[in-house]
Amino acid sequence: MQLNSAPSLSYDLQQWSQGYQSQPHEYDYWIEDIEGEIPQDLDGTLLRNGPGLLDIGGYPIAHPFDGDGMVSAIAFRGGRAHYRNRFVRTQGYVEEQKAGKPLYRGVFGTQKPGGWLANLFDLRIKNLANTHIIYWGDRLLALWEGAEPHRLDPQTLETLALDHLDGLLKPGQAFSAHPKIDPYGDRTNPCLVNFSIQPGLKSQLTIWELNRNGQPLRQSTHEIPGFCFIHDFAITPQYYVFFQNPVSFNPFPFFLGLRGPGECINFDRQNPTQVWVIPRQGNQPIKKIEVNSGFVFHHVNAFEEGNQIVVDSIGYESFPEVEPGSDFRYTDFNQLAPSQLWRFRLDLNHKRGDNAPHRWRDRQLLESRCCEFPQIHPQWVGKSHRYVYLGAAHHHQGSAPLQGILKRDNQSGETQFWSAAPHGFVSEPVFIPQPGSEGEDEGWIVSVVYESQKHRSDIIILDAQNLERGPTARLHLQHHIPYGLHGSWISNQQLGIGRSGVQTKH
Repeated sequence: MQLNSAPSLSYDLQQWSQGYQSQPHEYDYWIEDIEGEIPQDLDGTLLRNGPGLLDIGGYPIAHPFDGDGMVSAIAFRGGRAHYRNRFVRTQGYVEEQKAGKPLYRGVFGTQKPGGWLANLFDLRIKNLANTHIIYWGDRLLALWEGAEPHRLDPQTLETLALDHLDGLLKPGQAFSAHPKIDPYGDRTNPCLVNFSIQPGLKSQLTIWELNRNGQPLRQSTHEIPGFCFIHDFAITPQYYVFFQNPVSFNPFPFFLGLRGPGECINFDRQNPTQVWVIPRQGNQPIKKIEVNSGFVFHHVNAFEEGNQIVVDSIGYESFPEVEPGSDFRYTDFNQLAPSQLWRFRLDLNHKRGDNAPHRWRDRQLLESRCCEFPQIHPQWVGKSHRYVYLGAAHHHQGSAPLQGILKRDNQSGETQFWSAAPHGFVSEPVFIPQPGSEGEDEGWIVSVVYESQKHRSDIIILDAQNLERGPTARLHLQHHIPYGLHGSWISNQQLGIGRSGVQTKH
């Protein structure tokens, strides 16, 4: 294991942990406390999703991934910005807020009060709607990969209902929290690609493609041998790419009320990661390719290069297993191997029986700095990209909280870095293209930064071409947003809102 060898810490662990305090309040206000100037042509809404409650009626949750989803919307128009947040009113959220205590078990270890007897054989899992938020086919959807999405009002963030996408989803069927938007997937129009996993001894993988009106273009179902824990995937013009991490699942501690399902996953470093390359159209066979053992939550992008598929991903040495009874607020980063940016080359001529020579080659470390939450320009999805933006640790070595934004030039290998250390902690950077631009790095990087000394969050806007100039604008919120997961950008044109602020789309 590669341990943290940084000469000194760039952060205070107590300050970092404060970002995991619950935010029970819902706000609606214009942001007036601003340093710098908001670009006039930044015209749309940044949406963020993540756990807003880290306790239920004073009962702490065991892991932030078990927190109820809270959506934040930062709307930009005419050089001004407005903030609004709402909790997703899932059935579990409404019931537990009324009861003042947990009524459901969490995937990552949160239990109902009363010990194992109170949790014995209770296999109900709450739909948290806490992972991602997207706007597609005139629907604003809060996503959680274990169940159906929740539909929200795009103006007020009010929860409208569970959404089965006009019958596309069966009741209880999952709709992954990592859809991809293929900019040219429906002839010259964009399409949304997403998947569902039904795990088991043989896992069922369902893949959908939806046109920009939300109607299905194609659907396919595939059987994958073994237990699948797949959080993300990648696409190219011809293929879907899924990394099946080498993990196993022992359900008995979950059945017996002792652990959450996420605590029953074990990493098997003796076996390789299996990559499934699935054709998007036609009757070509699925290819299975084995690569180095490791764990991947998030992919940057994939593209085709001759007879190879190149995939950039954030790789972990192993699955970051959840220790029962541990406190995530006091993580010992010194004992963790860093997550890093890797490039995989998948040989499409590789034969199934020829695993040994292929398993240990064609993996390249692109960035050794601890990093996560990768982003690229959305028009480069599925094709060769030059620039990658990531949340990253302050120091070059070791594992640590994300405190800065890193830009990597894959052509030159050069990097740019902006840091909020020692008191700031960043969330996922979101790339927003500049209207009318054609360059891959022409736009802005917008992120939420938790300022621990003031216990509030800032919205920062960086010039994507030159991060090291520092924020073009820093918007100080009146409160903090707990560390979030994923977000997206919706232009006012997509929402049908003109420059005057009048909604024209119905």
